[in-house]
Amino acid sequence: AEEANVDPFEGANRAVFVFNDGLDKMILAPVARGYNWVTPGFVQTGVRNFFANLYDLNGAVNAVLQGRFTKMAENTGRFLVNSTVGMFGFIDIASEMGIDPYRTDFGHTLATWGFRSGPYLMVPFFGPRTVRSGTGTMFDTVASLQWQLDTTSRNLLFALEVVDNRASLSAAEDLITGDRYIFVRDAYLQQREYFVTGGAVVDTFSDFEDEFDWEE
Repeated sequence: AEEANVDPFEGANRAVFVFNDGLDKMILAPVARGYNWVTPGFVQTGVRNFFANLYDLNGAVNAVLQGRFTKMAENTGRFLVNSTVGMFGFIDIASEMGIDPYRTDFGHTLATWGFRSGPYLMVPFFGPRTVRSGTGTMFDTVASLQWQLDTTSRNLLFALEVVDNRASLSAAEDLITGDRYIFVRDAYLQQREYFVTGGAVVDTFSDFEDEFDWEE
């Protein structure tokens, strides 16, 4: 069978990629370099633990939607332990206790319900997505604990998370070779495939066109 085109909107996606890349080079990358320079490593670890703790709660919600109640209990336990003994999540006490996180999101939940990925999309400001993972991002954002805060606090947390995530990627920039757009696209699709299948590599894109009847 002819291989399905996972990127039917490549022309538009490339234009958005150029916009995002330019924004990154002008603003986000310099801020991230400054963050790396002024922020000690143990503080950055604490910040990442803090956000991971918030996503443990989100993971518990998705575990319920997936019917994985043991994982829901584990993630809820992690959140309660790390939010209290772990000082609002800055210290990952739960992992030291042997309570492993269940990393999931609503895109993963949709996959367990049988929804296909749909085509690849480069979203302004937010970067690479598929139709399924992008829908999942919207749900997870609204369902997150951060979203329940006042606007100023929510925006400050969002900005800190974006800068911290960008700072963590700084060391990987030299790994990008060839066509940057293709590299980012393929890396994202492979990462999402691994994420939703738990490491079992399957062809999740071979027949999405039959499902959604996307045009070339």
